[in-house]
Amino acid sequence: MVLEIAVKAFAVWLGILVLAIANGTLREVVLIPAMVKRSGLILSGVLLSGLILTVAYFALPWIGQVPVASYAAIGFGWLCLTLAFEFTFGRLIQGKPWSQLLEAYTFKDGNVWSVVLLITALAPYLAARIRGWA
Repeated sequence: MVLEIAVKAFAVWLGILVLAIANGTLREVVLIPAMVKRSGLILSGVLLSGLILTVAYFALPWIGQVPVASYAAIGFGWLCLTLAFEFTFGRLIQGKPWSQLLEAYTFKDGNVWSVVLLITALAPYLAARIRGWA
């Protein structure tokens, strides 16, 4: 049962990853060119946070009703997977220095990535609360 929940949670995270990549493309190609960088970053962060919460809400029935601690574990797992992807992709694929990667966590120029990560970690629990499961 635990393995099945973990596999389902991982599958949902892969969907979130696809949405996050699409959001990043939208941000760089449309939002930032159309408005100032600060507004584009904030709007992108709010949009991604909303998408993550929406995915969590609609995915919970598929994952199943579990104890509250399991929702926290799923959120922590999503956070860890996101950080692992972010740093691995940034360092190995894009070749960015650590200083540039860590700049996303400083709220510089309106970057709300830290808030998105917090929402990622809390999304399963918040979605369960909204559904009345927690």
